Formats: sequence, structure tokens, C-alpha cells
Amino acid sequence: MAKATTIKEALAKWEEKSGEKAGEAKAVKLYGQIPPIEKMDASLSTLINCEKLSLSTNCIEKIANLNGLKNLKILSLGRNNIKNLNGLEAVGDTLEELWISYNLIEKLKGIHVMKKLRVLYMSNNLVKEWGEFVKLADLPSLVDLVFVGNPLEEKYSAEGTWIDEATKRVPNLKKLDGTPVIKHEEEERDGES
Repeated sequence: MAKATTIKEALAKWEEKSGEKAGEAKAVKLYGQIPPIEKMDASLSTLINCEKLSLSTNCIEKIANLNGLKNLKILSLGRNNIKNLNGLEAVGDTLEELWISYNLIEKLKGIHVMKKLRVLYMSNNLVKEWGEFVKLADLPSLVDLVFVGNPLEEKYSAEGTWIDEATKRVPNLKKLDGTPVIKHEEEERDGES
């Protein structure tokens, strides 16, 4: 079996291909490496100007080593083997979008640190319980959520109650699973009385 690609090797390849320096670049694309990246190692700390980091379609199991990325706004980690959200606290003050669909996430512990997160794409993970889902209500800026393909969404969509139940629990959402959330006028009037 081929040895995993390290972040350092992937960065060197990317620099060669893009003609940019990783330390100066605003967007760094390390997705779909062959062989895949397995670890987010300390080489990531060189990406001090990076605003968008793409590490999707690799074999990463843990979010780590984001401490140096003081300007990170968009983190793309779709199609990996990530099991939890530990490690995001390092970018909790800057991250606006987290793309983490097609992973193995069941629990949302640690998401509350994402104070600026507006967009969360986490379809096709393993979230089963409302007790986890309601943690998303702690995110003051979250307006766009994609949650389709999680066991929780599949169960309630089959019953036809997903959108109502989900938006009741996370009331700030403007878009759920790609569909604008329409608040009924009666509800708004009730809030004013």
C-alpha cells in the first residue's frame, strides 16, 4: 500500500503547479491527493494568509493543526474519515464556512466555538439525535445549513416533518438543505404580541 501524502509534500506539489507560495496564498487546494493525505500535520501552520483551505477527498481522520491559520474563512473537508469536530477551536473566531459533508460525524460537540460560522454543509454524516442537532442553535451567525443524508434528517423527512422540526430548533436558519426557509406570518405576529 502506498504511503500517505504529507501536507508538506502536497503543499510542495501545489506550489509547483500553481506557481504560488503557500505562505502568501489566500486559497490553497490540497484536495484529492494520490496517495491521500491522512493527517492534518504541523506544516499547515505555514498558511498564514490562507482564507480558503481545501482538503476534501482525502483520508483525514482528525481536524488538527489549524492554529497558524489566523485568516481562515472557508474550510473544506468533505469526503474524508472525520469522526468529530475537535480541533476547530483554533479557527473559531474567523471561520465562516465549514464544508464537511460525507464524513463519519455523529456528535456535534465543540461546534459552539464557531462564533462566525454562517454556512455549514454537513450532509451525509451520522447525526441521529435532536440532542446533537440543537447544538447548532448555539451558533449565532449560522444561516445556511445542509444536513440531508444524516439519519436524523432521513427519519423526519420520511415522516414529512423535517423542515418544521429542524427550523423550530434552529430558528435563525435562512436556508435548509438548499431551500429558503419560509417563516409563516402568523408565527411572526405571535412573536410581537
